[in-house]
Amino acid sequence: MDLEDIRTFVEVADAGGVAPGARRLGMPKSMVSRRLTRLEEALGVQLLARTTRGSVITEAGTTFREHAMRVLAEIDAARETLSPEAAMRGLLRIAAPLSFGTSRLAPVFAELARRHPLLQIETSYSDRFVDLVSEGFDCAVRLGFLSDSSLVARRIVGFKGGLVASGTYIATHGAPLNPEDLAHHQAVTKKGEVWQLGDGHKTVTVRPRVRFFADNGEALLAAALAGVGIAALPDFMTAPHIAAGSLVPLLTDCPVPEAGMFVVRPPGAFPSRRIRVLIDILVEHFGETR
Repeated sequence: MDLEDIRTFVEVADAGGVAPGARRLGMPKSMVSRRLTRLEEALGVQLLARTTRGSVITEAGTTFREHAMRVLAEIDAARETLSPEAAMRGLLRIAAPLSFGTSRLAPVFAELARRHPLLQIETSYSDRFVDLVSEGFDCAVRLGFLSDSSLVARRIVGFKGGLVASGTYIATHGAPLNPEDLAHHQAVTKKGEVWQLGDGHKTVTVRPRVRFFADNGEALLAAALAGVGIAALPDFMTAPHIAAGSLVPLLTDCPVPEAGMFVVRPPGAFPSRRIRVLIDILVEHFGETR
């Protein structure tokens, strides 16, 4: 059983078919098909069901893929451990948030590429939730609070945030004096967002009355600046506008829990060397050594 045949199958399974898998691998479809056929013959099972509309992974293929991914990860980790001084090679696929990603992360990714000339970096900037496994990403940089999942996370740095509104909004609607007052105010949030506020020795959960939804922090900031409603945003976005007087902090005695920047990756015993150097350069630029 050839290791490259196994690697080809995993790429095809993750990409959702032979054609997209071949594009991801940069190989002719005919070569990919030969490798898949050779692997199926070695295993004695059908891994992909070919149809006129493409390829669908079989039940046997799903089972084999899970084992194959672990095997490939272990082999890659072993290679990197045995030759830590070797030039960094291969493809690193990163999912990153849109606004913060293009403004603050893109220069860091460019520096990573400069330091490792043989490393190929592919980055997708989006504020939608990205399924790392099904979409074939090695890792993602995520901001905020992490939900429970099977992903492995490494915190890079923490950051604070809080509730803000424009002077125009406050002049029209007044300022909330306590968390309960928020029920009578308009909010600009991401869909499904809830606010956790410290109130003495307890935490209060607020489901804001939303007037303006957006899946992007810059869009929420613009709405808050326009006086549409109250927003809960990180300090690195609001600090310049608070200093300029265009935004006003609200309920400063009821702090929002500290959020963070994280690198998340699919589960596995060891992060690849490519992910480790990404973590190192993010820590170098943004923050925490622990």
